[in-house]
Amino acid sequence: MAPTYDMLIRGGTVIDPASGLSGRQDVAIRDGLIAAVGPNLAGDAAQVVDASGQIVTAGLIDLHTHVWWGATFWGIEPDPVAARSGATTWLDVGSAGAYSFPGFREFIVERSQTRIYSLLNLSAIGLIAPTWEFSNIDYCDVDLAETMVEHNRDVILGIKARIDSRTTRGVGIRPLAMARELADRVGLPLMVHIGGGPPSLSEVIPLLRPGDILTHCFTGQDMKIVDDAGVPNPAILELRDKGLILDIGHGAGSFSYTSAEAMLAAGILPDVISTDLHQLAVQGPAIDMPTTMSKFLNLGLSLEDVIERSTSRPADAMGKSDLGRIAPGSPADVAIFTLDEGDWVFHDVHMNERRGSQRLHNTLTIVNGAPMERVEERPLHPWAVLNDVQSPYQKPLAYAAKKGHP
Repeated sequence: MAPTYDMLIRGGTVIDPASGLSGRQDVAIRDGLIAAVGPNLAGDAAQVVDASGQIVTAGLIDLHTHVWWGATFWGIEPDPVAARSGATTWLDVGSAGAYSFPGFREFIVERSQTRIYSLLNLSAIGLIAPTWEFSNIDYCDVDLAETMVEHNRDVILGIKARIDSRTTRGVGIRPLAMARELADRVGLPLMVHIGGGPPSLSEVIPLLRPGDILTHCFTGQDMKIVDDAGVPNPAILELRDKGLILDIGHGAGSFSYTSAEAMLAAGILPDVISTDLHQLAVQGPAIDMPTTMSKFLNLGLSLEDVIERSTSRPADAMGKSDLGRIAPGSPADVAIFTLDEGDWVFHDVHMNERRGSQRLHNTLTIVNGAPMERVEERPLHPWAVLNDVQSPYQKPLAYAAKKGHP
């Protein structure tokens, strides 16, 4: 007689704010879906996972990543990081523009066990280089980008525009105005990256709409959304009340403890916790979702708040409300963690330290009901060199590894 379930996760503490779950529950999986959730579920399973003493959540959803490996400056391979971190859904934000999206779809989206979605870069060249994609306005082909979206709506969930001094390099706010036009044409949200201007935040604000995503919301650079006195920008707060989504996008240059603590002191929590993982950030101090989540846990957010901002809230922002939940009928994407007690040190991108007593550690990642195999990550590309401040995190690079260097 066939077993009742394909997998049964027993004895864990299920925390799923979207479903109102917080307590000891079993989770049953059948045919790639959550089949049942409840205490002491009856029935047998082909595979039983003992989650006693651990936390069981929906698979994490990272709303800001770069995974166009081998074709862009920034891209990492998602599956090895997903397997060790619990991040089962990745939104690549702008790595691919119209010229490279077909390759991104075939070689990354369709070949990854992890769920991969995309925000299309307005610039047709995407993030092939570290920056400058908007400095030649000829690459901003709105008609071509619209065509690419219409042919790939199952993967492309929005539009991405990086707006800072290096990316725009003298063309001002015009690329953002064009990205706004594109997003409105295709009826999808716009994610806007902010950092160091010009342009200024005051130029960006009029082009934001409800449902859009402002990423790097806790940056410490001069486009930051909280002033030096700790007062949040009132126009941003007004937009947030109407539905603007504030996303962390930690990265290697976009998370400041000073900005974060000022916003939290003002009672403003981020809507989404994300990593902006790429060839630099994966080395540190962002590292992965559990590390980034742990920073906010130790800044005073509850475990439920942190999990919600890493599961159901990013799912809703993507228009994928079937994900990020542990509920019967939902895809069986599940992550299991220990919450380790200790004396931990966490850094922002400026290597400012904050100590914490708790750290999330992933022990198992499941996608579509199948456990992910933990495999070694490839060595980094030769250009993935951290700055002098962050250099203590530096990992071996691909060219050094090939030469037999440590």
